[in-house]
Amino acid sequence: MAFDLDTALRGISGILVTPYDAAGDIAPAKLAPVIDRALAAGVHIPVVNGNTGEFYALTTGEACTMVTEVCRMVDGRAPVLAGVGRGIRDACRLAEASAAAGASALMIHQPPDPFVSPRGTVDYVRAVHEASGGLPMMLYLRNDAIGTQAIKALCDLPGVKGVKWATPNPLKLADAIAACDSSIVWVGGLAEVWAPPLYAVGARGFTSGLINVWPERSVAIHKALDAGDYLTANKLIDEMKPFEEIRAEELNGANVTGVKAALAATGHDCGPTRPPSAWPLTPAQEAKLGAFLSKVGLV
Repeated sequence: MAFDLDTALRGISGILVTPYDAAGDIAPAKLAPVIDRALAAGVHIPVVNGNTGEFYALTTGEACTMVTEVCRMVDGRAPVLAGVGRGIRDACRLAEASAAAGASALMIHQPPDPFVSPRGTVDYVRAVHEASGGLPMMLYLRNDAIGTQAIKALCDLPGVKGVKWATPNPLKLADAIAACDSSIVWVGGLAEVWAPPLYAVGARGFTSGLINVWPERSVAIHKALDAGDYLTANKLIDEMKPFEEIRAEELNGANVTGVKAALAATGHDCGPTRPPSAWPLTPAQEAKLGAFLSKVGLV
């Protein structure tokens, strides 16, 4: 089935967890019911090997397996966005594997190298694009300190279709949107709670870890924002804020922990998180999560 990638990127980018078995090895098959529910609810584009998928805790071989298995489980029902990153050779290897698996586009993690340079990042993205055989790309921007002109240089590269904006700086986002080609899709990369202010300056669509647990709520928030109904969107977001507050604790170290704990509590145990992520939830976090899940009817 052919998909309009621009339309999908303006929807919900659902960041899938990476499940583990009792031995701590990846167990992709555990994702099947999570993917099925998300797609049935209307999530537009599942994302494998994102940060909620513990990308930096996986080996490159594990990440290659995950993209292959997720594409197989999605089975043409939606486009798949595949995260790639780390050292340039690992990123290119994963780009090749993602293309071979049938991913529709790549999400390029911002290089974490301590000596990253703006022009070196341009070379990095160009090399990854070539390794994939020309797959469309979404840039994942977690650090906007590179400046508007460097962001524009990246967006001017062939194959760049969108930017996942994951910094809480709406005014810098507005500057970037104004500086870059109007065809670029700017996606709110800080989940539901930041979607309204980023929408207000031109972002469309948002990323979500909530879709692993409660995709129907994410879809309702997206529908409200697309209709310009900020009042309804904010009301829907307020009801799921406790979930995101837990994830933001411990310097964001409970981000995936909250999602996996909620999955286990709702009957979809995907295993623990890997260090250095926090695991398990503290008693206080667990009580807050339990109260949230009960209040919204998920347990």
